[in-house]
Amino acid sequence: MRSRARHHGRVGLTIDVTGLSAERYVFAPSPLGELAAMLHALIEPAHHPGLQHWVGATTAALKPELSERIWESELLWRSARADFLVPAQPRATLAEELDDIDKLDDETYVAAALITTSCGSTPRLRIGSPLVDAEARERVRGLALARGPRQAEFAERLLDDPDAVRAWVRRLLEDCSEAFFADAWARVRYQLAADSRHKTDLFARHGLAAAVTAMSSSISVSADGNRVLVDKLQDAATSAGGHRITFAPTAFGRPHLLVVHAPGWSPVVQYPTTEPGLPQPVPLSLVQRRLEALAHPVRQRLVHTLARGAHTTGELAAARDLTAPEVSRHLAVLRDAGLVTVSRRGRYVLHQLDHAACARLGADFVEAILR
Repeated sequence: MRSRARHHGRVGLTIDVTGLSAERYVFAPSPLGELAAMLHALIEPAHHPGLQHWVGATTAALKPELSERIWESELLWRSARADFLVPAQPRATLAEELDDIDKLDDETYVAAALITTSCGSTPRLRIGSPLVDAEARERVRGLALARGPRQAEFAERLLDDPDAVRAWVRRLLEDCSEAFFADAWARVRYQLAADSRHKTDLFARHGLAAAVTAMSSSISVSADGNRVLVDKLQDAATSAGGHRITFAPTAFGRPHLLVVHAPGWSPVVQYPTTEPGLPQPVPLSLVQRRLEALAHPVRQRLVHTLARGAHTTGELAAARDLTAPEVSRHLAVLRDAGLVTVSRRGRYVLHQLDHAACARLGADFVEAILR
């Protein structure tokens, strides 16, 4: 396994699938994975603008005692998700997946709970078990304390009495199922199952590249077919290790493209299902090019002018007291970043700002250039 994952000169996450047989590619929704996505949305609603109505209604209907327990254990699903909450072997029911968690030994459970990797940007530390290794115990205590007193208290309870906390967490998840998950799961389970069947069919008919491309423009397959490449601001690698790789669709996880990549766990990719009208995510390299293009003060002034309408190169040069070649060089950078489009009107070449592309970078930027 490589310790660093870079492709095309960019940071990314690589999953080695060398030699993996067809039956080891799993396409299936996970009830537990979807519940974990819902809990994350309840804790971090700002991450999920499309779920504001659901989050508001669900939060208002929660009993205070259950809400408090969800926040008490936020360490499991806030900035990252414990790896066991995103199963590599999805089951038909939440109860079956919780039974699978019960089969984990304490050391595996505690390490996954306290040193999470799936959703956050902090990699799993290569340390011993915090249950038996004093140095590891102090390090995870420090990590938990840095996140806040509530997280530190939960970590201490888990370290001191893992059996009691594991039973407590299972009861919490079961109570969440009764309070809101069961109804929400009933609404999305068939959509998620249909999505998985579609990806399975694409895989069988056209191969892995076709299946992952249909999941997200941020997932691809290397030219040799041996690596799944995930376009994320992480620098990590993992391997299916001859076991399996699981692709699980989610309705409540958008916009996160979540990957379980911790050593010792079969890799799982939880991807948001496609929704009509929502744009596909752009590659990180394109985002970087756009930010770099807009960082130059001359291009900022050109964009300011273009925001008010289409202009020729000569008009822009006159408006900004620049030479035509200077303007052309800057426009080329903006076009390469997908921020400016070109059209013709008779013998004139007009440059137009792509407002939608700029809006994807942020409303504050659009307001600033239109001010």
